Amino acid sequence: MSWIARLLPSGLRALIRRQVLAGDTVCCPICERGAIAYLPSGTPPRPHVLCPFCGSRERARMTWLFLQERKVLRSGLRVLHVAPERCLSERILGLPGVAYTAGDKFTPGYDYPVGTIDLDITAMPFADEAFDLILCSHVLEHVPDDRTAMKELHRVLAPGGTAILMVPIAPHGAATDEDPTVVDPQERIRRFGQFDHVRYYRCDYADRLRAAGFTVVEDPMADRLQPEAVFRYGLLRGEVVFAGLKSASTSAP
Repeated sequence: MSWIARLLPSGLRALIRRQVLAGDTVCCPICERGAIAYLPSGTPPRPHVLCPFCGSRERARMTWLFLQERKVLRSGLRVLHVAPERCLSERILGLPGVAYTAGDKFTPGYDYPVGTIDLDITAMPFADEAFDLILCSHVLEHVPDDRTAMKELHRVLAPGGTAILMVPIAPHGAATDEDPTVVDPQERIRRFGQFDHVRYYRCDYADRLRAAGFTVVEDPMADRLQPEAVFRYGLLRGEVVFAGLKSASTSAP
């Protein structure tokens, strides 16, 4: 951000951004605003990623489209949002009668949205079947005991509920690459893609979710939609929405 921009009040900066970037080339399905483009984001920066208005990225937009298509969004939802994305939390909080809980594993030096609780998803303080919808995207690759976390997520999901459980999936190989002895940040980047990841999931990810009790839906959304829609919504080809469903006749074990 330039020094001139820093001198402007945040409200004025937002107004200028809306005026300059407003358009109809792309349209974010979360905030429903049109723009001339999605902005670059990431390290290194990738083009066509960030909504200039709500800050959504590809996986958040895929999540919202999936929930809309599946008609999951309704009034009175009980929602658990792990590592909450602001763009999604704002839309969910706009649903009538929603009961919303946001949680994250607190780490020194990080800031968390107001109201977020310190949450260990391997031992959650919630009753069985407490939530109708769980959002937990790109979290499990950070959790050493992911199988226990998956069982806990299944336990607190109500029968008939949906859990969005997206993770990075390696493009090749059948078995998840994990090794708890790997603690060096550079080696984790090389092996698992990021310094704070503890594994790189592969084709067996869905099997882990099934072992925890979920019925698994895999939706390669960007590969089934028309190219025009993929570009307009700013989706990432190759990324898959993983949803864990809990049968309406199933209770927590």
